[in-house]
Amino acid sequence: MKSLPFIDLTIVLAYLAGMVAVGIYFSRNNSNADQFTKASGKIPGWAIGISIYATFLSSNTFLGVPGKAFGSNWNSFVFSLSMPFAAWIATRFFIPFYRHTGEVSAYTHLENRFGPWARTYAVVCFLLTQLARMGSIFFGIALSLQALTGYPMSAIMIVVGICIILYTVMGGMEAVIWTEVVQGIIKTIGALVILYLVVSGMEGGLMRIVEIGRENDKFSLGSFRPDFTQSSFWVVLLYGFFMNLNNFGMDQNYVQRYHTTSSVKEASRSVWLCVYLYLPVSLIFFLLGSCLYAYYESNPQLIDMLKMQVAAERLPNGSSQQISNLASTLMPADYGDKVMPHFMVTSVPHGLLGLIVAAIMSAAMSTISSGMNASATVFSVDIYKKYIKPDLTSTQSMRLLYIATTIFGLLGMLTGIAMIGVKSVLDVWWLLSGIFAGGMLGLFLLGIISKNTRNAEALTATIIGILVIIWMTFSTQLPEEYAFFKNPLHQNMIMVVGTLSIFLTGLLLTKLKGRVSRNEKLLLDKN
Repeated sequence: MKSLPFIDLTIVLAYLAGMVAVGIYFSRNNSNADQFTKASGKIPGWAIGISIYATFLSSNTFLGVPGKAFGSNWNSFVFSLSMPFAAWIATRFFIPFYRHTGEVSAYTHLENRFGPWARTYAVVCFLLTQLARMGSIFFGIALSLQALTGYPMSAIMIVVGICIILYTVMGGMEAVIWTEVVQGIIKTIGALVILYLVVSGMEGGLMRIVEIGRENDKFSLGSFRPDFTQSSFWVVLLYGFFMNLNNFGMDQNYVQRYHTTSSVKEASRSVWLCVYLYLPVSLIFFLLGSCLYAYYESNPQLIDMLKMQVAAERLPNGSSQQISNLASTLMPADYGDKVMPHFMVTSVPHGLLGLIVAAIMSAAMSTISSGMNASATVFSVDIYKKYIKPDLTSTQSMRLLYIATTIFGLLGMLTGIAMIGVKSVLDVWWLLSGIFAGGMLGLFLLGIISKNTRNAEALTATIIGILVIIWMTFSTQLPEEYAFFKNPLHQNMIMVVGTLSIFLTGLLLTKLKGRVSRNEKLLLDKN
């Protein structure tokens, strides 16, 4: 690494070596597929809770959230406020359901309710969601480390990706969970250290930060008007509720963890522990973004270098004057994702910098490793064993899991490389996850809640829901002469409307079918 002092480089390398060592340590326990995917159900609930918390606290949070708060306000924090509502439903209904079925895959139930097509559709949506998630997180960590090292983002993703693949493939779910426990602690400490450095380096301290934040509306949660065309309080709350319900209720990353505990009670406790940890810590990241805004607002000369760098990236062949002119027009939202790496490069003392880099790496590695393991499990159970070779031996199952884990790690890495150049990693993740998860959640809720819905109604509702999601996603690209065809709602409403389209259409079709059946029965009785 070109720019990191020796002590910081040593800390980063020690962290990477430690994660790989954990994988090697737990590899001795991976004698069968059950151990690799469920850790044989012997993980304590508190460890699962920290593990889920670490998965939520990804590099999208570590970099994207402060960048979002720096460039705008605390509107996105409403996503965190929705978590308790989704957690209550998940612990009340979903966790007991999964534990009762005993199925390691979250999507086996859909086939039992509606047939193979429903399971396949959910699996495809899940795998695409995971690729989007892993790609955005690979991108986030590369964005940060590029500022520190000067190496290309693609090279950084490859090096970090290899380390993640090694410990995830060798250690399985048990290694994933225990590394995430360590990573959750490290990334929390790293956030607190950065917050302390920003506040202590600010003339006037916290009171001055609050004053600047109020003057520039940095603490706003968004408009409380019932406006669904912009990112209002209600839009983010609805999006957060449905997305967190998807996470806690049917995302394989979390469902798989419910099976690693000894009981329903322990699994439920793990979800609530995640909520109790994530709510205050996510608030810290939003506060950090506002503190960085106040810091650079008071010291504008310290941000000029970053603005010139961003302008040069946008005008790679521009003259010095053109780049300088563009830099002077850039707004905070244009370089928000890069402001924290910039602060680390210019303001964090040696020794602490290595710890913070390790924290950012842990933020990425925990979510990516979890996604790799969950994706490999779903591919193995729902695709390979279902359609290709159902009678796998124990040795063949393990080999399949090793290969699938590696492949999904590589695909996530390639997705991250493809994202290079995006404006806001958090916006990209929210958009992609809303598209892929919306239909999946609607179908799942239909299967759980409506006991009378059958295959034909569910398939029809899903097709209608997919068409709605496609229209809402891509109609904004239509030329102005077709403006009346454009989706008027904010992009975060895609998840909400897509879910409700499938669920409510399914209920309506079921009710209509029931009414037709009753009428036919009455006619037969009369005859």
